[in-house]
Amino acid sequence: MTLFAIALTLGAMIEVSLTRNGEMPPGLFFYGGLFGGLALLAHVFIRFFAPWSDPLLLPLAVLLNGLGIAMLWRLFEATGDTDKGSASNQLVLTAISMAVFAGVVFFLRDPRKLQRYPYIMAVGAIVLLLLPLLPDPIGRTVNGARQWLNVGFTALQPSEFAKIALIIFLAGYMVAKRDALSLVNRQFKVGPVKVLGLPRLRDTAPMAFMWGFCIIVLVGLMNDLGTALLLFGTFLAMVYVATQRASWLVLGLVPFFAACYLLYFVVSHFAVRVDTWLHPFAPGNIDGPIGANSEQLVRGLFAMAQGGVLGTGLGGGQPGFVPEVQNDFIFSAFGEELGLTGVMTMLLVLALLVERGLRTALASQELFVKMCASGLAFLLGFQTFVVIGGVTRVIPLTGATIPFVAKGGSALLSSWIILALLVRMSNNARKPAPQAIQDEGATQVISR
Repeated sequence: MTLFAIALTLGAMIEVSLTRNGEMPPGLFFYGGLFGGLALLAHVFIRFFAPWSDPLLLPLAVLLNGLGIAMLWRLFEATGDTDKGSASNQLVLTAISMAVFAGVVFFLRDPRKLQRYPYIMAVGAIVLLLLPLLPDPIGRTVNGARQWLNVGFTALQPSEFAKIALIIFLAGYMVAKRDALSLVNRQFKVGPVKVLGLPRLRDTAPMAFMWGFCIIVLVGLMNDLGTALLLFGTFLAMVYVATQRASWLVLGLVPFFAACYLLYFVVSHFAVRVDTWLHPFAPGNIDGPIGANSEQLVRGLFAMAQGGVLGTGLGGGQPGFVPEVQNDFIFSAFGEELGLTGVMTMLLVLALLVERGLRTALASQELFVKMCASGLAFLLGFQTFVVIGGVTRVIPLTGATIPFVAKGGSALLSSWIILALLVRMSNNARKPAPQAIQDEGATQVISR
C-alpha cells in the first residue's frame, strides 16, 4: 500500500509534466527517490518498532503527503514560479516530520505515561498559545491572524502543537473525572419526561476554564478562528465519548452559538469572515481591501466549478489565479484539475484516516488511550471539515489547513506527530495478549 501511494505521487508529477511540457519531469528521480525512500524507511521502521500497528495509517498519510507535494510541484516548480514556496521545501519539511514521527514512535513505548502529566500539558498548551502575542518581530501577524512565531531561520505556528497538548490534557482529566462528569446534579423535565441532566459545576470548572481561556485567547487576541473552532469541536466530542450524555452537547452548543452572535459585533475580523461568507458576490465584499474581501473565496468556487465531475487533468487548469492556493485553498486546485471524482477520493482517504483512529480507540482496553486516540481522530476530522467547509462555502473561512496536504511546516509536523501517536497506540492495542503454555509441569507466560 505504501508503494501504491508512492506510485500515485510519481504518476501525478508525470501527468503534470506531460500535460504542460510534453515530456517527462526532469526532477522525477530526485523527488521519487527521496520521497519514496523516506516513505519506505518509515514503513521498515514501523515493521521493527511497531509491528502490530494499524497497517493503513502510514500508507494513507504517505498518499496525502505525496499528493500535496505533487500539487505544490505543479503550482510552482513546473511553472517556474517559486516565490511562494516549492515542492523541494515541502520535501525537506516532510523529511524532518518523518524523523520526528520515528522519534515519537521509538521513545514513547507506552502512551499511558502521558496520563501522568495532564496539567503540565495544559500549562504547555497555554504557553504555546501565548507565544505569538510576544511583540514584533518575534510574534507575527499574517492575514489578520496573530498565530506565527519568528524563530530566525523560519516561522512556526505554535497553536498546531498546542492542540495536541490540549487533547492529552483533556484525555487525562476526563479519565480522572469520568465518573464525576457523568453524575447529574439537576434534572430538567417537560412534564414527567426528563429531557436534560446537568453535571456538577465543581467537576466541570477546571476543564471549562481551560477551554474558555484558550478560546478567548485564540479569538479575542489572535483572531485564530480555525484553531478555536477545532478545539471547540474536539472538546465537545471528547466529553461526549467520556460521559455519553447529550446534556454536554447542549451545554456546549448553546453558549457556542451565543458567543458567535456576540463576536460578530465585537471582533471585526470575525464579522468580516461572516459577511464574506454570507455575501461573497456583493460588490463591497468581492473588491474590498486585501485581507477583508471575498476574492479568494469566489475564485476558489469558480475554479472548482470549472473542474466539474472529472476535472481538467493535472496541469490542465489555472489554479494559480486563486490567491494563497498553496495553503487552505489547495483543495480548490485539486477540485479544478481532478474534479469532483478526485476530491471525493481525497475525502475518502481522509475519512479512512479518521476511521482508523477511531478504530484504535475502540480496540484499546485502556481508558486514557481510548480518550486520546478518539480525540486525535476527531481533531483530524474536524480540521478537514473546517478547511473544506470554508473553501466550499459551507461555513466561514477559518484559515486552517488540510492535514498532510497543504504547504507549511508546523501543520505538516503536527500531523505526523498525531500519526505517530496513533501508530503507537494502535500497536499496543492490537498486540496479542501473552499466551500461557505448559512446560515441564510449570506454567510460563511468554509474549509472542
